[in-house]
Amino acid sequence: MEIPTSAALWFMPFVLPVCFYVAWSDMRAMRIPNTSVLFLLGVYVVVGLIALPFPIYLWHLLHVVIVLLIGILLNAGGLVGAGDAKFAAAAAPFVFVSDLRFLMAIFTATLLAAWVTHRIAKHSPIRRMVPDWESWEQGWDFPMGLALGGTLALYLVLGFLYGA
Repeated sequence: MEIPTSAALWFMPFVLPVCFYVAWSDMRAMRIPNTSVLFLLGVYVVVGLIALPFPIYLWHLLHVVIVLLIGILLNAGGLVGAGDAKFAAAAAPFVFVSDLRFLMAIFTATLLAAWVTHRIAKHSPIRRMVPDWESWEQGWDFPMGLALGGTLALYLVLGFLYGA
């Protein structure tokens, strides 16, 4: 992995709680709050100055714009929710381009695991613990914040363990 271990370590204490909150919020209400997206981006803007060399820091800010534009197009086509697109854009600067292939593998595995786990929980006694969650009632719609937050969290943890 190209992400420096030190950068992953700097980001994790701030990003992991946001990832957890996004997953929880999306399961509870089928929405990712703008405040969590802005906070995640703010973490990169502030902590990134400490964690990364300045030229890399600036280039990674461009990731936000690129992923946001792609997300807007996917949202306009009805393929992803607006919150998912915004979260992906805010998460983008944390990812090194050379790790993108690995990130896609993490996302694929996380998406599959999150979908299966959510469906099992939906039809298990766990549902009685949180009966008012909106995600239980959505049919085939799925709280992608669960997979997106999990992907970013796993990427940073693996970056800390196996980074450059």
